Amino acid sequence: MRVVRWNPSRDFVSLREAMDRLFENSWIRPDRAGWEERERTRAWQLPVDAYSTEEEIVIQAAIPGMAPEDVEITIEGDSLTIRGELPGHLENVNYLFQERPSGKFIRVLSLNIPVDAGSAEANFSNGLLTLNIPKSEAIKPRQIKVKTQQE
Repeated sequence: MRVVRWNPSRDFVSLREAMDRLFENSWIRPDRAGWEERERTRAWQLPVDAYSTEEEIVIQAAIPGMAPEDVEITIEGDSLTIRGELPGHLENVNYLFQERPSGKFIRVLSLNIPVDAGSAEANFSNGLLTLNIPKSEAIKPRQIKVKTQQE
């Protein structure tokens, strides 16, 4: 049997550590059961570039390795949703680096501009998805001619 000298300061926890533990146990991970399953099936957020012209909204996303038919694009009201699943990494190999994303992805954007969803087009070229969504006629700029009244 080994005798260990008791050190009372070793048993004290800093206030910061105690508060971190409190918040972690009550807010961040309220239940550990099923946590690994949720992590594995969680969808990651697809990064996009978006810009607007006078005629349309253009959204681009790089998703190399995807087939065009594996990407689902939905416009519902002013909400645009892009979702799909990138193929998983190889199994039975020891990765030195594993930086490319894989698994389910989703991106939901609020357009905040009335669009003509029926005329939207999606093109896929060299791993770059480009969405062209025409703006609604109601918001396109119109030039109004000024008339003079003849007396």
